[in-house]
Amino acid sequence: MAGAKLRAIRLWSPRLKWQERPDGSMVVWREDPLGAYPDKINERLAHWARVAPDRTWMAARAADGSWREVTYAQALDAVRRLGQAFLDRGLSIERPVMILSGNSIEHALVALGAQHVGIASAAISPAYALVSGDFNKLGDICRQITPGLVYAESGTPFQKAIDAVVPADVPVVSLRDPVAGREAIALDDLLKTEPTPSVDAAFDAVGPDTVAKFLFTSGTTGSPKAVIQTQRMMCANMEMVADCYAFLRDEPPVVVDWAPWNHTASGNKVFNLVIYHGGTFYIDEGKPTPKGIAETIRNLREVSPTWYFNVPAGFEMLVHAMESDETLRQSFFRRVKLLLYAGAGMAQHTWDDLNRLAEQTLGERILLATGLGSTETAPFSLFCTDEQEHPGNVGIPSQGITLKLVPVGDKLEARLKGPNITPGYWRNPALTEAAFDEEGFYKIGDALRFAVPGDPTKGFFFDGRIAENFKLQTGTWVAVGTLRAKLVNQLGGLARDAVIAGENQEELGALLLPVMPALRALVPGEADLDDDAVLAHPAVRAELEKRLSEHARQATGSATRVMRALFLDEEPSLDKGEITDKGSINQRAVLNHRKALVETLYSDDPRVLHAR
Repeated sequence: MAGAKLRAIRLWSPRLKWQERPDGSMVVWREDPLGAYPDKINERLAHWARVAPDRTWMAARAADGSWREVTYAQALDAVRRLGQAFLDRGLSIERPVMILSGNSIEHALVALGAQHVGIASAAISPAYALVSGDFNKLGDICRQITPGLVYAESGTPFQKAIDAVVPADVPVVSLRDPVAGREAIALDDLLKTEPTPSVDAAFDAVGPDTVAKFLFTSGTTGSPKAVIQTQRMMCANMEMVADCYAFLRDEPPVVVDWAPWNHTASGNKVFNLVIYHGGTFYIDEGKPTPKGIAETIRNLREVSPTWYFNVPAGFEMLVHAMESDETLRQSFFRRVKLLLYAGAGMAQHTWDDLNRLAEQTLGERILLATGLGSTETAPFSLFCTDEQEHPGNVGIPSQGITLKLVPVGDKLEARLKGPNITPGYWRNPALTEAAFDEEGFYKIGDALRFAVPGDPTKGFFFDGRIAENFKLQTGTWVAVGTLRAKLVNQLGGLARDAVIAGENQEELGALLLPVMPALRALVPGEADLDDDAVLAHPAVRAELEKRLSEHARQATGSATRVMRALFLDEEPSLDKGEITDKGSINQRAVLNHRKALVETLYSDDPRVLHAR
């Protein structure tokens, strides 16, 4: 791989400056200023509707398997019609549109229709309505934002949740299968609304400080938090992205994306990136799961993206598929210019395999990179464009961003300031005040470490969540985020994630989430075994203890050495806050709710795996 060249693409040319302060903190910023950006995202939608009216803006699978496409001109027409319908119903920032269903063309039009006329929307994780058993989190969300209208693509699956938490006088709009027992409105009827001059007047009144949407983020405990997303945040963020991925200015992007729009990664960055540059968004109804990846593979065999995002687990599944699927491999790499991973640490073997497959297909490598951001930062803030030999470098601040590094114990806490930072949490001044320091920097909660000590130009590595880290009985701090990624990597695909335990203990332990297909492959010929029997099988236990022992031998000390492990007794719970909307593990919540299992981990129970 050392001799493979990187595919040439146009990227930023940053000029970085920094200052060390007497208190031990450091501030890092870009000398090259952020370029001009529009007052509102829909200015770009209107621009492309004029300049390239027949270009496909968004496509999704139709019932017959073909791609159903909507052009920029068609999108703007539908957005104006929906904007008028929402104005007619008196919706506002105080009475926003709450969207319960997942990604779809109609979902996108509803959100943009509201946004066009200064009405906020909130895309909610469908799991809060379809997977939750008590609807408590959905109820909390509903009370926080007081929706004036609910959109559910198919009303029937959401009927129970709507009845449980949505006030009876709030209407529900659906594309099909209307809800019963309340005002039900057909989306097709709203799309027949004729726009009046009030739509244009409302659009003109939308400015940088207008609230465009609310995105919810889960904490360790309590209710999801409504993070305010203003037009300035989103537009400034898109100009930051355009500076970094400069090649987007040369060719409209084509993306194939599955990530949920209720999360900032796709709901802000990918969604708006396409509109900003006049690109085309293919909705991937697949998922990075053993069952869901088949649809993603189907889509990527037909559509060659120019920019591609996935979580590390999704990339690993694609790697396995591309090893034996020449059509997929050729289509995937044909014109892609950048591969972006986020949401978790990428295993070195996945990183190496992607580079190997790219070289095998193209004779060159594709830039494989990540960055750092959050819902509160819209999300793009730091990014790495320098080619790396290993995953994990989150890069340097983007244009317009100032990064402050504050010593906390033996860590450097990252804090951010810039036009892409949220003004706060909706209707929660106390939470807002606590999120910012005395200089107005947003406390993102992540620790960073220099890639090259003292040299910010070489970027930074994620060094764990400040709130996740803890001390062993010896007083030694444990950097949980870094350790989790390393352990999962060293277990070689047998565990998809790990929860690190050991606060006030003599040694570290881990609760593991198994990858059942990989574990079953260790016991061929015994397909009739249930999952519990596979986990208890001597061959499985022996292999896991072998890999855990190798991990322990490579560790540099007690704070990086996991000596015991136990499989989770059940999947993490959304209702208990053990998983986030994007599917990542909430370390603190799992430990809080699985205290008995942690006690078992530190007992003589025969199920516990040990490093030898």
